[in-house]
Amino acid sequence: MHRLGFPVPPGFTITTAACRYFYENGNRFPAGLDQQVDQALQAIEKEAGAKFGDPDNPLLVSVRSGARVSMPGMMDTVLDLGTNDKTIEGLAKKSHNPRFAYDSYRRFIQMYSNVVLGIDHHHKEKLGASLDTELGAKAWKTVIEAYKAKIHEELDRPFPQDAHDQLRGAIAAVFRSWMNARAITYRLLHAIPADWGTAVIIQSMVFGNMGEDCATGVAFTRSPSTGENLLFGEYLLNAQGEDVVAGIRTPQYLTSADRKANRSALPALEEVMPEVFAELLALGRKLEAHFRDMQDIEFTVEGGRLWLQQTRTGKRPANAAHKI
Repeated sequence: MHRLGFPVPPGFTITTAACRYFYENGNRFPAGLDQQVDQALQAIEKEAGAKFGDPDNPLLVSVRSGARVSMPGMMDTVLDLGTNDKTIEGLAKKSHNPRFAYDSYRRFIQMYSNVVLGIDHHHKEKLGASLDTELGAKAWKTVIEAYKAKIHEELDRPFPQDAHDQLRGAIAAVFRSWMNARAITYRLLHAIPADWGTAVIIQSMVFGNMGEDCATGVAFTRSPSTGENLLFGEYLLNAQGEDVVAGIRTPQYLTSADRKANRSALPALEEVMPEVFAELLALGRKLEAHFRDMQDIEFTVEGGRLWLQQTRTGKRPANAAHKI
């Protein structure tokens, strides 16, 4: 997508060969990987105009899996990596939005402690809120301190504050997720060889949780149930990608036709952000023409600007495949 000139956050890929080495050598990284990651980060820093781990102008990244064939939802992802007690202050000042900054920090701690450190915990209920968007910076600070105390209690060490240590941990966790129970079962069902391994994609973060002119969602370039040539998908305002699939909030439809057909009172993306919707529709058609198949696209809107994080061939039943 980047080579095609699409709006993709700057990033780089650690190849599947590194994952195979990781498993063949006692969960160790190949020699030189750390240096190559640092060099690639410098290229992202230049393009993004921010620096990884900088307390005043921090670059945050996402760390995602990427196998040779699509395995949606089977492996692990870490978002907002690079946040710590110092960089979060810089992010709050830079964005003029402390609520967004501390929301991002609690998301990172929650995701990192689950995916990388093996701790799962939820404190939001204690604050009397049913939706993430109801909580401000002060409330999220309370949640963050509770999370950090829980991690210290369970691991007898503090939550990692060094951004480069965080990144190493996340890369290893994505490699390890190639062999989690979900991924193993999926590979058996779809005859995917276990020795292929997964790549790791590291991208500059774009934020769908900065306010009401921000959003995140998933779009299919055709109906995944019928194969009709109609854009289909869901989105959430003021949210990050994991929120759409986590079931924390009720997602909204992309098109007004789907909203009306499903009698939803929540406005469609087509109605809330018509220009973004039109761009998404046009880019979806270009992706179909290039890959010659229906696409499943993950996207984020930051400050009214559309970004595409990834695309893959969309899963669909036989009747939809025949129609397409």
